[in-house]
Amino acid sequence: MSYCFGIDIGGTTVKCGLFTTEGELLEKWEIKTRTEENGKAILPDVAETILKKMEEKGIAKSDVIGVGVGVPGPVVKEREVQVAVNLHWGRTMLADVLEELLGQIPVKVGNDANVAALGEMWKGGGEGTQNLIMATLGTGVGGGIIVDGKIVTGAHGAGGEIGHACVEPEETESCNCGNKGCLEQLASATGIVRIGKKIMAENTAETKLTLDDFSAKTIFDAYKEGDGVAKQIVDKFAGYLGTALAIFSCVVDPEVIVIGGGVSKAGQPLIDAVAGHYKEHAFISCKDTPIVLAKLDNDAGIYGAAKLVVA
Repeated sequence: MSYCFGIDIGGTTVKCGLFTTEGELLEKWEIKTRTEENGKAILPDVAETILKKMEEKGIAKSDVIGVGVGVPGPVVKEREVQVAVNLHWGRTMLADVLEELLGQIPVKVGNDANVAALGEMWKGGGEGTQNLIMATLGTGVGGGIIVDGKIVTGAHGAGGEIGHACVEPEETESCNCGNKGCLEQLASATGIVRIGKKIMAENTAETKLTLDDFSAKTIFDAYKEGDGVAKQIVDKFAGYLGTALAIFSCVVDPEVIVIGGGVSKAGQPLIDAVAGHYKEHAFISCKDTPIVLAKLDNDAGIYGAAKLVVA
């Protein structure tokens, strides 16, 4: 049997998965991400845990086709990390370093959001497709675009950074990236709260919402119960996201759009709200593209990382 490893390096933990090359997850585990001293221990720790798992399972190097790695930063040519702020890394030739530590087991690298999209295409909400857009709605808005089964990375590793598309030119506050009006400012968990506070300040209608307990979750809970103010908030948020997805679809014409991240816990009501705006603005050929919930949750990264090394 042939095996591969999927590694998802985050700022707090490194998620690890041992897979068959058919995509069966045999075992998953985590180790701590040691970011001190510019993260110099991270790759040695990853190599150590992989080699230890191989020894534990009696897996020979010749039976491992490769190790895929997802990292929170732009990646070039599936080998080089340009910068990973959360890991305290500057330019890092990750594949070269890890291959040496692993005794020349092949390594491929991808941006974590792109890799999560690849995982959802392989064994998640987009299983059976080759062309996919994924939007991950959490504290920020991550994204990944897959065309013909391959991650779109672009010339600078910034392909799929959908969270930093400008969707509100009149925005006066700056995004974390330095620009203004980014999708991330309006369609993330924090973005929904920003929209909500503005609408609450301008609205005198009766509502179940209170600023004492105000979050994406409480907004969607009230929305599901038919609250009128919550409906205004969700409709505004869904308008930004649905319209942005319609624009992206004009460029890559996906078979499916997958929505993941913490905000996606709102479920089908979220999908329905976004889909209405998407369909209104999408090009005629793309109007019926399904929008679905992600299925792999926190495992999307390890699945996608593994898929990097599986033909």
